[in-house]
Amino acid sequence: MEYRFLGKSGLKISALSFGAWVTIGGQIGEDASFECMTAAYEQGVNFFDNAEVYANGNAEIVMGNVIKKAGWKRSDLVISTKLFWGGNGPNDNGLSRKHIMEGIDASLKRLQMDYVDLLFCHRPDLFTPIEETVWAMNQVIQQGKAFYWGTSEWSAQQISEAYGIARREHLIPPLMEQPEYNMFHRDRVEREYEPLYREIGLGITTWSPLASGMLTGKYSQGIPQDSRVNMEGYEWLRKRFENEEGQRRIGIVSQLVPIANELGCTMAQMAIAWCLKNQNVSTVITGASRKSQVVENMKALDVVEKLTPDVMEKIESILNNRPKPAQDWR
Repeated sequence: MEYRFLGKSGLKISALSFGAWVTIGGQIGEDASFECMTAAYEQGVNFFDNAEVYANGNAEIVMGNVIKKAGWKRSDLVISTKLFWGGNGPNDNGLSRKHIMEGIDASLKRLQMDYVDLLFCHRPDLFTPIEETVWAMNQVIQQGKAFYWGTSEWSAQQISEAYGIARREHLIPPLMEQPEYNMFHRDRVEREYEPLYREIGLGITTWSPLASGMLTGKYSQGIPQDSRVNMEGYEWLRKRFENEEGQRRIGIVSQLVPIANELGCTMAQMAIAWCLKNQNVSTVITGASRKSQVVENMKALDVVEKLTPDVMEKIESILNNRPKPAQDWR
């Protein structure tokens, strides 16, 4: 396993990590979660990602139970959770000081932990002043309930504003962002955030490297029965695969598969390795519903060195979606 620094911090996290979204506590139960997380841990994964909203809190409960059952040393792990959607009450959502302080306590109780290493603001809150959120996250860290805080799917402008407030008030600034990043979703990571890597040392923990499974290549002949696309509550995802843009992307994946075959890897492994090739990426969060998927995903580490400049250009010629440099953007 390769370990990368999280932004400008001294914290090292595994280049490939394991996330709870969709699977843990939802698609799979505790036994399967134990197998998947154990397989990841045995491959050197130290970062496990979660959120209060995943499976309505059950993902945190299951992950906490797995870690307790496995008996892993807490200091060997980097655990994260995210706050924004905490329930149905009028103050159970958003990034107010009240929800942040009560939300972290609820998450820690479900995880059976005294602290999380990383705490993310799961989305920007248009109704709470960023200054209130910055003060609250600083308080969480001062209380020892988290070590670092960051954002997820915030704009570069919003992150810069939060950072500026923290510096002005002598508070702990945001360190990391958790954006979607894959071959089809590139602009924010490769263009919008680019100044932040240099100016504030932003680290990123990216999610959806396989574009919800589209980049596995298994959808070229239709939607498999056991796909998450067929799960109840994911009708929105099915539409993404069946609309015109989805069909266009499936066609692009079909053109990429021969490159993966030449490299001696699966399409999924090449897609994950492509994300890792970006040195601004601190870690790529992977997900799995079976132990075998975890093992296969981890093999992507061996593919990174095979992505030579020539191979990367072949991929670019097929994707044809390289973001324009920030100064040339219109």
